[in-house]
Formats: sequence, structure tokens, C-alpha cells
Amino acid sequence: MSDLSTLVRPEPRTEAPPPEPRTAGRFRRAAARLTPADRSVLWLYLLTRISLWVTAHLARWLFPARPGTREAAPVLAPFQQWDANHYLHIARDGYFPAGTGPWTSGWDNREAFFPGYPFLLRAVHTVVPDWTAAGLLISFVAGAVAVLALARIARAYLSEDAAGRRTAVFFLLSPCAVFLAAGYTEALFLAFALPAWLAAMRHRWALAAVLTALATTVRVSGLFLAAAVALLFVLSARTGRHWRAAGWTLLPALPPAAYSWYLHAHTGDWMAWKHAQERGWYRTFHTPWEAWTNTWHGAFEGTQSTGYAAMFQAELAAMLVGLALVAILLRRRRWPEAVYVALSLWALGTSYWYTSVPRATLLWWPLWIGLAAVSLRRPWFTTAYLCVAAPVTTIVALTFLTGRWAG
Repeated sequence: MSDLSTLVRPEPRTEAPPPEPRTAGRFRRAAARLTPADRSVLWLYLLTRISLWVTAHLARWLFPARPGTREAAPVLAPFQQWDANHYLHIARDGYFPAGTGPWTSGWDNREAFFPGYPFLLRAVHTVVPDWTAAGLLISFVAGAVAVLALARIARAYLSEDAAGRRTAVFFLLSPCAVFLAAGYTEALFLAFALPAWLAAMRHRWALAAVLTALATTVRVSGLFLAAAVALLFVLSARTGRHWRAAGWTLLPALPPAAYSWYLHAHTGDWMAWKHAQERGWYRTFHTPWEAWTNTWHGAFEGTQSTGYAAMFQAELAAMLVGLALVAILLRRRRWPEAVYVALSLWALGTSYWYTSVPRATLLWWPLWIGLAAVSLRRPWFTTAYLCVAAPVTTIVALTFLTGRWAG
């Protein structure tokens, strides 16, 4: 009788495949959760980023800072403008380097800027040595998160399949879209704010509160979002179990409070960030009609150069758009969204004159969803919008990328 081992052929031994890297595995799982509609929106986002980068490349050759120069500015120079320099200085040197502060002659009022973006910029800089490139990377990733969340919110509001992509088109081709790509806070704020709103719509209050708190580290507008989320929470209340989550609505107040405490420890002023805005950007309190009058004079009375006058005209136009948006939201009983936009308008419309209202339109997600809703009912509206927005968007991008934004 033969040995059994000689009758059974052993199976060939195969080595187990090497384990997938943890980062690659997470990326693969995240990509698997993207729907075809999500991928379409992200492709649109990538194409518009390429368009802006091409514009920036040509701008540094065609519109040099000094006429007649024979060398173009560095590749990333077009994006290192205006507020991006403030964030760089904070990330690199801190808020009060070497004992300097508001008591120092020529102080740049950097405490007006909330710490969320500079903190992240410093962290990314440990991996990306160039400060401007680090800021662009933050905006690129944050912008992708923001536009994806915006499209999902639009699909929750509107029943049409094309709602998400259509909203993304209006948003990404909006007049001030260049600020989503630059080293500014708009993209990062929206990367927290829009997912926060999406979570609140789904009654995931803890997640909404955490994301809103992160948004308040980036911009004071996070407090306006917190008010809207709190109102949505109240309007959604049904049972006693629901009210157990009420404490989460207070979380977004903690980061601004901590920042105020930090500034007080260094300056003795609890509202140092607000007073810095007043010193540097004329954000002292004025009634809404005074602010409108002063902006109107700057736009049309010949008191400013043509560059500044054009900016003031854009401020007035953006304010009118915001007021119309609030009126529509109130008419449709979209109370939380109306509160969010109205608080933004109040903050921007009670200074000596209007400042940064056009940029603030990027943060008004009901505006872009509303425009998409109109275009879905009236197909001609998309063509009309693009015909008007395309030249304005190009001009705004060029004025920023060539250092001519503020006049």
C-alpha cells in the first residue's frame, strides 16, 4: 500500500501580495465613494484650475510690473499678492515677532486675520518649502472639497440630475473665482463651511458643529454660519432626544474666544482683531446709508482714481446682489440661509465704505444654487450668464494676478 503523501500532489505555494500602503488604501476608498456626478464636478474644477494657471503664466509675460522689462516675474509671483503676504508673514514670523505689535510704527495690523489659515500654511510649509506653493496647494485641495460639497448641497436642494454640475459652473466661473485659487482663505473656509452645512441638513449636529468651529478659525464669517446652523437646529427640533445635541451649537464660539484671549494676552485688548480691521481697512462702524453714500462717492463722484472707482462700483453691485438674495431667501422662507447672508451683509455694509463684498459672494452658496435653479428652468440663462461673467472674471483675475487689484 503506497504512502498517501505520494498520491496527493501538493498545491504550489504562492506568496501573498504585499499589503497596500495605508495612504493609497484610503485614497482608493475615498475615490470609490465618489459618484459619476461627483467626478464630473471634480473634472470641471480641474479644468478651471488649469485655465487660471494658464492665465497667470501669460499675465507675468504680458503685463510686467515695469514696462520694457526683458525678464518675466517668477512662476508663482502672480499669486503672491495682497492678503497672501499677510498670511505668509503670520505663518513665518507669528503675530507679534520680536515684541512688535499695534504700538509699533508702521504696523501691518496682521492680527486682523484669524489664525486657521496661517497655522495650516506653516504646517504645509514643513513639506512644501516654497511658501507660495504651500498656499496654492492648500487652496487647490480645499477648493476641490468645497466644490464637491457645494454640488452635493445643490443636488439636495434641486431635483434635477444636472443641478450639482450646473451650480459648480456658476460658482467656478464667478467674477471673483480667482481668489479660490490664490493663497487666500475663501477656499479653506468653504472646505469647512459647506460640508458643515451639508451635515446640518442631514441632522448630523456634532459633525456640523466641529466643521463650523474649524470654519471660525479661518474667518469671522464662521460665526455667521454658526448662527445659521443653530437656527436650522431649532427649526428641525421635534423630540426631546433632538435637544440633547443642543450643546454642540455652542462649540463654534470657542475658537474666536480663544483667539481673542490670545490677543488680549499680548495687547491687553479683547477685540484687537476688530480694531486692527478698523485701523487698516476703515472698518469703523457707520450706518448702512453712510456706508452706501461713501462708496457711491468713491465710485461715481470723481474722488478716486479710475482703478479705485471701478472697485467701488463692483462693491455696490455686489451689495445689491446680496440684498436681492436675502429678499428671495426670506420670500421662500429659507430662514437659516437668509440669516447667514444677512449677517455677512451687515458686517460688510456698516464700515466707512464697502470693502471685499465681491469676494464675499463666493461664500454665499445659496446664490450659486439659485442661479443654477434659474438656468435649469430657463436654458438661455446659462448662456447669458457666461457672456457677462466671462469678461468680468477675466478682468478680475488679471487685475489680481498683475498686482492691480486695489486700484
